Formats: sequence, C-alpha cells, structure tokens
Amino acid sequence: MAIIRWDPFRDVITLRERMNRMFEDVVSGRAEEGKELTTSTWAPSVDIFETEKELVLTAEIPGIDEKDVEIKVEDNTLSLKGERKFEKETKEENYHRIERSYGSFYRAFTLPNSIDPEKIQATHENGVLKITMPKKDELQPRKVKILKASAADKPKK
Repeated sequence: MAIIRWDPFRDVITLRERMNRMFEDVVSGRAEEGKELTTSTWAPSVDIFETEKELVLTAEIPGIDEKDVEIKVEDNTLSLKGERKFEKETKEENYHRIERSYGSFYRAFTLPNSIDPEKIQATHENGVLKITMPKKDELQPRKVKILKASAADKPKK
C-alpha cells in the first residue's frame, strides 16, 4: 500500500469543482448527460451607442427572419421579441452537437425622454438588426454665436 500525503484542501477543491459542474449543467439546461441535444432560452447580444442626433441599438439575430421579430415602443420602453426556429433538415438523433440557441427571446430597454418615438426606424441586414432612434429636435444641441457688443448696446451709467 502506497503512502499518500494528506492534503486538507484536496477535498474542498474537489467539492468546489463538483458544485461548479452541477451549476453549469443546471444553467445550461444539461441536468442529465443524455439531454445535451436540447434547446435553451437565449437573448440576442446588443450594442447601444449614441451620436449627436440619435441613439442606435444593434442586435445580433443571425438566422432569424425579420417577420419573426417584433419591435414595440410603449411608455418609453423599447422591446424586442422574436423566435429563432430550429430547422429540422436532419433528424435530431443524427446531430452530434447543437451549440446554437433556439427558441423565443424577449429584451426590453428603457428609452430616455430625449428620443422621438414616432421617428424610430429599424433595418435588418446580414443577421444584424439596427434600430435608429432620433433625438427630439428641441433637445438637439445647438451652438450659440457670441456677438460683439457695440457701444450703443452698453448700458448707461
């Protein structure tokens, strides 16, 4: 029988690794080993940036037809709702691995009061949804020109 040096932290590290694996399986929808070919919930990644005249949101929705996406603006909230459908060209049991997420999604974003909801536009190209939200005209920054004061404009003493 070989003598093994006792490491008091080995059991703790093993327990931590098992707990991490268990939580990863639950979160990713793989509670059982045989259930790897399941679909999961997902949400498209978005980028939001601002220019001088507008707020722009881009969302990655590859493989989704624009008719399967709904964009709503209500009470200063922009919502994206849609579904990526699983195309069953091949029988599910013939797949070795499915990593892309399928199913419905919902994202909601609170809009600032400076956005004009009547002028919001959306385009869809190469799997990227682009929503352009112009700012209200009265809230657009404007430059104020400084005028030279003439002698006639100066107040009298």
